Amino acid sequence: MQETAFRLRVGHRLPYSMSDSNTTHFNNPSTFILLGIPGLEGAHIWISIPFCTMYTIAVLGNFTILFIIKMEQSLHGPMYYFLCMLAITDLVMSTSTLPKMLNIFWFNTREINFSACLTQMYVLHCFSAMESGILVAMAFDRYVAICHPLRHSTILTNSVVAKIGLAVLLRSGIFALPYPFLARGWPYCRTNVIPRSYCEHIAVVNLACADIRISSYYGLFDLFSEIGMDVFFITVSYTQILRAIFRLPTKDARLKTFGTCISHLCATLALYMPDFFSSLTHRFGHNVLLHFLVLIANMYVLVPPLLHPIIYGVRTKQIRGRLLRLFTPKRT
Repeated sequence: MQETAFRLRVGHRLPYSMSDSNTTHFNNPSTFILLGIPGLEGAHIWISIPFCTMYTIAVLGNFTILFIIKMEQSLHGPMYYFLCMLAITDLVMSTSTLPKMLNIFWFNTREINFSACLTQMYVLHCFSAMESGILVAMAFDRYVAICHPLRHSTILTNSVVAKIGLAVLLRSGIFALPYPFLARGWPYCRTNVIPRSYCEHIAVVNLACADIRISSYYGLFDLFSEIGMDVFFITVSYTQILRAIFRLPTKDARLKTFGTCISHLCATLALYMPDFFSSLTHRFGHNVLLHFLVLIANMYVLVPPLLHPIIYGVRTKQIRGRLLRLFTPKRT
């Protein structure tokens, strides 16, 4: 998902922030060079402070969510199992990029092994798609809970939740698999410098001295077949949910029922809005500075893992109550 904006510009090569005199001619590099945020190299130390803070909060927040759900028996239900999957996905996504990003900012360690770059690319694609798929599963959970409340426990059993999780994992893993294979298949003979903070598929293949339209077209196919369908299913689920809510007899009942969906809606917006904004910026903002586009791409791997535990910690009564008991000293 973090490549949505680049996929929309099929076959278009990104501008480089270095001159042609800095371009190295070679055959298939063993390492790539990540620039971090091109144009803002002098501010890397200052940029690293909010990035490190956000990453720390994201890690602590998601581990706290996992700990609370594990310890609280009343939270052992479909919605919270999906929330655990979301927390694990957020941890993997942020950890696959932020430590290397901070190494660039703090120690100027810009080299990344070719295989490590492809691995990072695969993990990012796989787990960003997983995150989207889990949000679909959570939307389905809300649909069943509101539209078919008496059948919720029989429809979403532990076995069904496990099968949904496995299906999301397999779908994401299979659809992400072509990315590193396509990237490995292209010849690289111009430069090994990636004007990014981590290995995005299209940013890597743009370095190839070959026609990369297959990679670009696959990116579009993946975008519409995974993310596009996920957004469609979430929209359908909430259309049905809203219809059921508006049929409730009183305003208080409608507000209370809709309140159970607020956390999921906020989590969905936290995932899709940075990507949507990045897509519009790349699509229509052709004069936007490269460092701004890179910052937006970085926000995609930082903001959702940061916001999800905050959203669910604040909005979910059971989690909030357990968290308060955890940090409130017991009265003797």
